[in-house]
Amino acid sequence: MVWNELTGHLQVLYGAAAALAIVLVLTPAVGATARHLRLIDRPQEGERDRPTVPRLGGLALFLGMFVPSLAFLPLGGELRGVLLGAAVATTVGAIDDFRHLPWWLKLGGQVLAAAIPTGFGVWVHTFTFIGVYAFPPWIGVPLTVVGIVAVMNMVNFLDGLDGLAAGVCAIAGTTFCVIELSRAQIGAAILAAIVAGACLGFLRHNFYPARIFMGDSGALLLGYTLAAISVQGLLKTAALATLVLPLLVLAVPVLDTSFVVAKRLKSGQPIYVADARHLHHRFMRLGFSQPRAVVYLWTWCGTLAIAALATRFAPPHHHGRWTPANLAIDAAAGLLAVSFSLYVVYLLELVKLASPRARRRDDARNAA
Repeated sequence: MVWNELTGHLQVLYGAAAALAIVLVLTPAVGATARHLRLIDRPQEGERDRPTVPRLGGLALFLGMFVPSLAFLPLGGELRGVLLGAAVATTVGAIDDFRHLPWWLKLGGQVLAAAIPTGFGVWVHTFTFIGVYAFPPWIGVPLTVVGIVAVMNMVNFLDGLDGLAAGVCAIAGTTFCVIELSRAQIGAAILAAIVAGACLGFLRHNFYPARIFMGDSGALLLGYTLAAISVQGLLKTAALATLVLPLLVLAVPVLDTSFVVAKRLKSGQPIYVADARHLHHRFMRLGFSQPRAVVYLWTWCGTLAIAALATRFAPPHHHGRWTPANLAIDAAAGLLAVSFSLYVVYLLELVKLASPRARRRDDARNAA
C-alpha cells in the first residue's frame, strides 16, 4: 500500500516535470510556425493589442499535456474520455484562432467537447448535504456540460494580459493536485500536476513581454481540463465541502466573468463581444504595469487557494468534535483570502459606495 502510494506521488512529479519540459521546448517552434502561417493578428482587447505576437501557443500546451498523460495516467474509461474531450476543445480553439468562428459555432464545439467525458461516466452523480441525493443522468449530465463550458469561457475571458491565465491555471492545477492526492485520486492528481507543469513551462515564453499567446486553443484546453478534473476527481461524490473547493480556487475567473457579463447585459451589449471591462483592464486603467497587475491577480488567486487547502486539510471538526487548532488555521486562511479580496474590491471600485468622489471620477471618465 505504501509502495503504491509512493509510486503514485512519483508519477505526479514525473508528469509535471515532463509537461514543463515539453512545453518549454516546443513553444518556440509553435511560435515560429504561427508566424509562418501569419497567425499574429488579434482582436482588440484593450491594453493587450500586440499584433506582432503569434497566438497559437495552445498547441504546445496540448502536446505538453497529452504526451505525459499517455505515459503516466492510468487510461481507464473516464480519463480516456477526459483526454478525448481535451483534444476536441483544443481543435475548436485552434480553428477559431485560424478562422474566427461565429459565436454559436464556437459554443457548439465547446458543448461537444464538454459532452464527451459525460459519455464515459464523468458527470456529477450524487450530491451530499445532510442526506445523500442521487442525480439522474438527465439532470447530472446537462449540469456537468454547462459547468465545463462555463469554466472554459471563464479562462478564455481571463486571458487578457501576458501570463495571467497561465499563472492562474498553474495555481489551480497545483491546488487540485494536492487535494486529489489527499483523497487518493491518483489519476486526477497526475492530470492536475500535468496542467500545472505545462502552464509553468508556457509562462517562460508567455510572461511579459510575451513572445507567444496561448490563443483560444490554449484557453479552452486549460479551462476544459481543470473543469473535467473537478468533476472526475473532486465532484464525483459532490459533498458540499468538496463542491466549494474548486469554486474557491477558480473564484478569480468566476468573479471576472460574472462582473463582465453583468456589465454587458446592463449596457445591452452581446456577452460574446470582447471589451475592456475585465478586472485586469481595470488594473491597467489605474496605472498598473502589466506585470504588476498580473502579480496582484496571481496573489489573489493564491490566497483563495490557501483557503481551499485549509478547508481540506484543517476541517474545523473531526467526528463531531471541534478542534481549536484547525479552527484557528481556517480562520487565518479565511481572513487572508477575505482581506485581500476586499482590498481588490476597494482598489478597483467593483462595489461603489455612491461617494461624491467616485461619482465625479465616473463622470470624468465618461466625458473622456
